[in-house]
Amino acid sequence: MVCMGNICRSPTAQAVFEKVVERRGLSDQISIDSAGTHAYHVGEQPDRRSQSVALDRGIDMSAQRARQVEASDFDRFDYVLAMDKSNYNDLKRLASPTKRKKLHLFLDFAKDWDVAEVPDPYYGGSHGFERVLDMVESASEGLLEDILSRQ
Repeated sequence: MVCMGNICRSPTAQAVFEKVVERRGLSDQISIDSAGTHAYHVGEQPDRRSQSVALDRGIDMSAQRARQVEASDFDRFDYVLAMDKSNYNDLKRLASPTKRKKLHLFLDFAKDWDVAEVPDPYYGGSHGFERVLDMVESASEGLLEDILSRQ
């Protein structure tokens, strides 16, 4: 899961998808991580507002630390999921042409949303963080179904 700074959307997506995978008993089979296209927050915990809304739903993100995405992530992971089109384009430039098939917009897997991008809640109020959580919950369920359908 990839956003710009790896402190709001992508760590939320990582934590939610980990929970979805854990509920299905697949944690030992699916490796999950998040990163940012920029190094603004490397080493920092997720935004306190992201952590707060996630914790309200029983999801603890406090152990996560921001990191910057690397070209090698396209070797390590079967899916590289951008939260928005800007980060998608940054990732597309980072990936070799043969690895670009791994790149998707995360909300492509959401069944309940008719938008393409997870909005950045950083400059808004808590409602934006709740909305992001709702979006990534839907996309996480769809992503796991996609993974399982390919097995």
